[in-house]
Amino acid sequence: MYEQLRLMCILAHPDDESLGLGGILARYAAEGVQTHLITATRGERGWNGQQEAYPGPAALGQIRETELAAAASVLGIEEVKFLDYMDGDLDQAEPQEAIAKIVTQLRRSRPQVVITFDPYGSYGHPDHIAISQFALAAVTASADSNYRLSPEWPPHRTSKFYYMASTKHGLAGYEESFGDLVMEIDGAERSSTAWPDWAITTRIDTVDYWQQVWQAVSCHQSQIPAYGVLNKLSPEQHEALWGRAHFYRAFSLVNGGRRLETDLFEGLR
Repeated sequence: MYEQLRLMCILAHPDDESLGLGGILARYAAEGVQTHLITATRGERGWNGQQEAYPGPAALGQIRETELAAAASVLGIEEVKFLDYMDGDLDQAEPQEAIAKIVTQLRRSRPQVVITFDPYGSYGHPDHIAISQFALAAVTASADSNYRLSPEWPPHRTSKFYYMASTKHGLAGYEESFGDLVMEIDGAERSSTAWPDWAITTRIDTVDYWQQVWQAVSCHQSQIPAYGVLNKLSPEQHEALWGRAHFYRAFSLVNGGRRLETDLFEGLR
């Protein structure tokens, strides 16, 4: 139906794309889909206690931007755009400004499919939750002809909008490798949240791309101390981690129903 299919992922930090959506990005790029990535921050505070001293937010941001560029090249991502917010402060961003930045990229790139974090932010991470909310608002605003920006791009209506959806089985394998995903926010403990199997609308096979994903993950050298255990995993364990991706189809203009999707572009090809 479309001459050129386009996918946009709207995420919070460098390495979100590889750890969370690497298989998807690699698979669809290999199929000829144009893949676009919006990253809200440069992960400036994502220091993991290496022997070297923390270089400060500006220097670490530059390091992580370079790492993301390398990972994007491995995954075949066509374009990476930063929103230029500070790591850890995204939920304090001025909403209209953040939404406008995303709308500009949506109208310029014109993706049919958009993916972001689920409303729980996977494990309650405030940056993940914030970008999920901003992405949903931007997808809605982008289609509104009365929502005007400068420079002026024509309105764009996204056809399908997805949340990343962790399953209980998938989280078990992930936490076996990374440890418990737990944060304390506002005095309350937040942890990973699994979607029930019946709520999953879309399951994508990415097993053929696990080596490419692992190569992209390895580009994020500043983060390796946090997930260095991955170096010790067997090929079978890597396949289990990166070989399948699950989503919740939050809305679609082209399909619906209970039948499990196996393609994000179902109804668009």
